[in-house]
Amino acid sequence: MSETGLQIIFSLIFVASVLISSISQVMLKKSADKVYDNAIREYLNVRVITAYGLFFFSTVITVFAYKYVPLSSGPILESSGYVFVAVLGYFFLKERFTVKKVVGMILILLGIILFSLGGQIFK
Repeated sequence: MSETGLQIIFSLIFVASVLISSISQVMLKKSADKVYDNAIREYLNVRVITAYGLFFFSTVITVFAYKYVPLSSGPILESSGYVFVAVLGYFFLKERFTVKKVVGMILILLGIILFSLGGQIFK
């Protein structure tokens, strides 16, 4: 497989890692909304432990993806997490989309696309 093909596949793996991390963030926020009997149950419950396990898994996947994803692309791909968290928050936390949120998400996605195509467009 060509180097470009591997970069695309591993970039998608990287974005999947960002999605997993976003899911764990929403799980932690959902857990924070609950009232617990004591402080230990606040931190030692299934949702929190699972969320931190997902964070760890996401980190391992990200390190694996950096095998072919250029270091300069990492932060750009990572910014997709803002979009994922907003969308997941809408569905699972009943958060509303405001005009500012939608404009921000569009700008983030346009930035990712421009950065991804930048090598071809600006040569």
